[in-house]
Amino acid sequence: MATRSHIGKLLSDGSVKYIYCHFDGYPEGNGKILKEHYTTEAKVDALLELGDLSILGEEIGEKQDFNNQDTHNSKWCLAYGRDRGENNIDAKISPTISDMIWQDYHYIWNGASWSCFGSNGRELVF
Repeated sequence: MATRSHIGKLLSDGSVKYIYCHFDGYPEGNGKILKEHYTTEAKVDALLELGDLSILGEEIGEKQDFNNQDTHNSKWCLAYGRDRGENNIDAKISPTISDMIWQDYHYIWNGASWSCFGSNGRELVF
């Protein structure tokens, strides 16, 4: 079963640029990876440029065969566009954080650190 999440970046006008991630959205999964491996503006921007994800990895990685799990590098992101060839997977813009709260978890980069919000809109300590 999937634990879905959004991963986003707060923009200067208060809007949020974000992507969807299908698996491991809970704080001990994606939250931990984000806090430990995506800690600069450049890394967050590169992640958002990758578009929607099946799995968030410790590294952006390179193209891999989405359908052949035996060949997946477990440290790399598994992306719907790059790895499966899907369209319409680019990052989206939400006018506010509250307008994007509808997945299980939401991670927002504020330029210096990550915040996590649950599906109820409450900020979580992680």
